[in-house]
Amino acid sequence: MKAESNIPSPYVFPGQYIAGSWRPGRHGNVIKDANPFDGKVLLEVVGADRTDLDEAYQTAKTAQVAWEHTLPGQKAAILRNVARIMRERKDEIVSWLIKEVGSTIIKATIEADMTVAGVEEAAAYPYRVEGKIVPCDDEGTETRIYRRPIGVIGVISPWNFPFYLSNRSVVTALAVGNAVVLKPSQTSMVTGGLLLARIYEEAGLPPGVLNVIVGSSSEIGDAFVTNPIAGFISFTGSTSVGRHVAQLCKTGKYIKGIALELGGSSPMVVLDDADIDMAVGATILGRFLHQGMICMSTNRVIVDSKVYDQFMKAFVPRVKALKYGDPNEPGCLIGPMVNQDQFDLVIDQIKLARKEGATEVLGGEPVGMVIPPHIFTDVTTDMKIAQQEVFGPVITVFKVNGDEEALRVCNDTDFGLSSSVFTQNEARGVSFARRVEAGMTHINDMTVCDYPNTMFGGEKNSGIGRFGGEWIISEFTRDHLISVKRTKKQYPF
Repeated sequence: MKAESNIPSPYVFPGQYIAGSWRPGRHGNVIKDANPFDGKVLLEVVGADRTDLDEAYQTAKTAQVAWEHTLPGQKAAILRNVARIMRERKDEIVSWLIKEVGSTIIKATIEADMTVAGVEEAAAYPYRVEGKIVPCDDEGTETRIYRRPIGVIGVISPWNFPFYLSNRSVVTALAVGNAVVLKPSQTSMVTGGLLLARIYEEAGLPPGVLNVIVGSSSEIGDAFVTNPIAGFISFTGSTSVGRHVAQLCKTGKYIKGIALELGGSSPMVVLDDADIDMAVGATILGRFLHQGMICMSTNRVIVDSKVYDQFMKAFVPRVKALKYGDPNEPGCLIGPMVNQDQFDLVIDQIKLARKEGATEVLGGEPVGMVIPPHIFTDVTTDMKIAQQEVFGPVITVFKVNGDEEALRVCNDTDFGLSSSVFTQNEARGVSFARRVEAGMTHINDMTVCDYPNTMFGGEKNSGIGRFGGEWIISEFTRDHLISVKRTKKQYPF
């Protein structure tokens, strides 16, 4: 029996959410939001222009002043309301994730739960914005470090985990006293922005503290980043666009702070003493959850030659048995590509892997927008399939001899987001993990791991900055030194 993905929403989404009001954008272009599985149009929104964008930023700047000085308990209470509403509307949120971005039931449920957990963690942040007094060698002087919000933060979010990844920046920025202007992907305008705006509005967030702008990147993309009111840009998306955003942050009226969560080609290393059954299970979920359209997804599995045959003997049949197709079907792990561009990109990567000489152990023809799981072996590090981020249900398997070759293959990439290593020797795993060139390495777990109270971030071309816990509090606030002179000082002139 299919899950119901057409749960009626009590919310209406007229378009832009600016200054606590809902209205169409001024640009005039109609942006269509379609279900990637069946092509049905879910929503049409009139896009924003630069006048709308400027209004959103100015509104946020004005509203932030009062919000910054709102008592921490009042901020926390609103965020707890947000978490409560999200729990109450979980079925609706899951439904939107299925029909808007092709999430399977398991992925949509995971995303909804992760988002609530993130809000509950952030509800404590208003009490964690702390300053300090530091020693000073100038007699009679006290040196204080005050910590305060940046002001207005611009958030650009992606389409793959839109509800969670939009809210990850939004809720933290709000919790520490900032106002936010959010630009979701046009592909996920509801789950990445408009649905969040309705929930925060219902939870009692004051008008103007959160604004959501839906518009084409060609019209408002660069202006969103360079607007002088935005003191910080939080961007999650591709490495190529992230580079452009980083350059823009340096060329506007003010140089501004930036956090980039970009692409990944996450490796999973299976050492010769690994628990093979557990490693296979982690590889399957870590690669094929949400069709592999996750920045932390396991792109490459690197297996010691001593256990390679054992791993493949278990791995291939279990992948072959995976259910793919309609994301509404219970037990379905692999649903549709989110749009035609992403579908075409993955198909081209599959064709190139064949052309470069990789062995296609498992494959199949697409059904509509659904690509069945693919496994490639006999892969070398110079192949494009090994170097590129593959945002689809395709995995490459490397056979290596010993830990040192495994480490070399693991690090032979321009990316460095997540990674994992499987071994039954904890000390060996930690020693290996400390030499991995990545922001995160998980021992005996899949690469897709993100907990709201711990650090999240990458190295190399996987981004800069850190999310989660004390790290994101630091990113979204600034230090202000104020010294107090309590004794009379003699100056030479």
